[in-house]
Amino acid sequence: MSWLRALKETARSGLKIERQRLEPLIAIRGAAGLALVIGISLVLFGPVVAASSAFGAFQAAIATFQRSWRPRPVLALVSGASLAVSTFLGYLTGSRLLLFLALLVLWTFVAGLAWAAGPTGGLIAASNVAIMLVTITLPTSVADSAVHAVMILVGGVVQATLIVLFPVRRWGAQRDALADALAAEADYARRLRHDPVAPFDPVPLMTARNAAAVTPRQARRRPPELQGSRGIAERIRPVLASLADPSLGVPSEGPERDRVRELLAAAGSVLDSAARAIRHGDPVELSPAAVAALRTPDTGTLLTGPPRRAADRLGALLSDVIETADGEGTKEEKAEADRAAESIKATADGTPSAAPHRRRPTLLRLVPVVVKAMRAELRPGSPILRHAVRVSAVAAVGYLIGTALPFGHGYWAPMAAVMVMRPEFSQTYGRSVARFGGTIVGVSLATGIVQATRPGTGLAATLAVLCALLMYLLMRTGYVVGQACISAYVVFLLGMAGGDWSQTVLERVVLTLAGGLLAMISYALYPAWETPRLRGRLGDWLKADGRYAASVVDQYAEPAERGHDDVRSALLDTREARVAWQEALAVAQHEPVRNRGLSRAAADDTQHALAELGRAAMLLEAHLPGGGATPVPDAARLAGALRRATEQGAKEVRERRVPDWSEVREALAEWDARQAGGEGGTDDPFVREGAHLLLDALEEFSRGLDGSTKPKSKPAPESKPKSKPKPTPEPEPEPEPTPTPEPTPESEPGAKLTPEPGAKPGPGPGPESESKPGPDPGPAPGPDSDRPGGRAE
Repeated sequence: MSWLRALKETARSGLKIERQRLEPLIAIRGAAGLALVIGISLVLFGPVVAASSAFGAFQAAIATFQRSWRPRPVLALVSGASLAVSTFLGYLTGSRLLLFLALLVLWTFVAGLAWAAGPTGGLIAASNVAIMLVTITLPTSVADSAVHAVMILVGGVVQATLIVLFPVRRWGAQRDALADALAAEADYARRLRHDPVAPFDPVPLMTARNAAAVTPRQARRRPPELQGSRGIAERIRPVLASLADPSLGVPSEGPERDRVRELLAAAGSVLDSAARAIRHGDPVELSPAAVAALRTPDTGTLLTGPPRRAADRLGALLSDVIETADGEGTKEEKAEADRAAESIKATADGTPSAAPHRRRPTLLRLVPVVVKAMRAELRPGSPILRHAVRVSAVAAVGYLIGTALPFGHGYWAPMAAVMVMRPEFSQTYGRSVARFGGTIVGVSLATGIVQATRPGTGLAATLAVLCALLMYLLMRTGYVVGQACISAYVVFLLGMAGGDWSQTVLERVVLTLAGGLLAMISYALYPAWETPRLRGRLGDWLKADGRYAASVVDQYAEPAERGHDDVRSALLDTREARVAWQEALAVAQHEPVRNRGLSRAAADDTQHALAELGRAAMLLEAHLPGGGATPVPDAARLAGALRRATEQGAKEVRERRVPDWSEVREALAEWDARQAGGEGGTDDPFVREGAHLLLDALEEFSRGLDGSTKPKSKPAPESKPKSKPKPTPEPEPEPEPTPTPEPTPESEPGAKLTPEPGAKPGPGPGPESESKPGPDPGPAPGPDSDRPGGRAE
């Protein structure tokens, strides 16, 4: 992509305004806390201290809007306390330019490294540095600066107290995440009625998994309906797919298919009812028709084999969903839901017991985790380290430029630069354009009102609170809207504190433009492009996928001696590597950089091949043998070959070479030869056929990387007897990169795998249902956030 096109696209994205659901109660609560802090400070200390305390309350409220599963009061307190410390230390060094510049460089460098802990931490740190540049200009002595710092902290305390006293949808974010996961399962069940191989988007399940991690204190207070339903939802997905897939024994038409459609429709209805109950904390209200469809005895007469086991398993899981999702209600309502759950519960066994809650470190225990993450970024080539270097240098240069210019309020330049800079190119440039546009609108309107009304202290405070209310209300509609409100807020607040109303729109806009240009120039001079790192990301995904496939195959070698923990760990690593690749690819597509040896076509082809590799491994995992199953000795050699070959292949990808899979091919050929010669015992062909799919995916990866012509697909073989059905494996949907999404492999039924007789589906839903949470998920959209998300405490 050329520079001109990249600039046009980033500018368009920065100025984009979207229609979003508004949350007026939360906005009113944040504005009420701000008004309360300003009013108390005006009465006790005067307008200057009131301005400092207002900045603390304002920033604390913004912190609570970010998407984090931590309690909102904690975010408000952390924001207020860190801003108070920054203001006090900044004022102590403000009178000595060199000393203050040293502090500013150090503070912004640490704030840049804070992005290693997640977007929420990086956002709060960057906001504190930007606001510190304003608040240090307000005190007049050391004692006065201490008072200002205390009142800034009070602003955070007030916002945290209001959240505790006036909660809006307590546990609302966790309820929404779990309800969205169940609703996605319900929609999937309904789509399977018409398309037995319909794709599934795993994002709701991943979000619900992140939301399920709680601190010990949260675990004691978490509502019962939020405990356990997520794990059940993850286990329902493969059961729905296996029930609908015609390759498992149910014909495409006929009474058996009609019965499956009835079961899927009933499952969708029950899951929707559970989602509504969890979202609102109400009892589960089930449709009588859905309950009747699930408990009818016709299922046992129409369905046999794998479909019958899937139907029984579905009934047991839906019963568990109803029992765990039941919220507050009358005894009669609860009793009715319990009776319905018992009536549809089948005699299927093998339901995994409820797992203990996922632990999230407390705030104090999070400190060493964050420090470790920041230290890990202190390495050459780290994009977080480059961002920290850029933002610290730009903050110092911007401060010097603002001080040298004769405009006054020179902090507008470094403040704008710090607030728009992000580790990614597109976000930095898009936010720079949006901040400049928002500043023009906000400052122009505020200056026009000031020139027309010449407001006093009280009116200026009222106007500032109104601007904050509008910002809290509209912050999700776009960054440019939030910046217009923030710019007007700063003008009114500084005017309330006795600032010079005469500073013109042109002067403020010029300083903001200077800060935005510094941010853009710094990224061009010292970039952190993702495009050159794509091969490394691809190699990491290949290595993780190979380890996951090897761990699954290895389970068949000695079922009695191996647990499933290494499979789960490898699955999570695969998820993490795949997400890292997808995010890097999406970022690279907007960068004005050449492909550096990995074209877009090669990226698409190799991505599809690795998705197929994970899909085949997922199907093998779904049929993992129990402890008493017959060992498959040849699986151990194949697992070792897979692990070594993919590790070497990842190294070759990074070195711009095409991997060779001779070791895997030879191990599989020897296995086939022993089986053909009668030396392999009574091995079921299920595992070998799955291994062939793994090899096919690896060879497709090499062809895609090399850019060679793909072989024509072979015609589908004739159907085999029912004793050896050909299930279509549940594919792994790919997150769609922007702007050229990768088609999900779920729409391509393919593998011919015959399940081992008596094998039961594993408890896990597959690789796309798991993810490793970071210290905190990303923030919700707002004036200082980067991607969409919900928010409630």
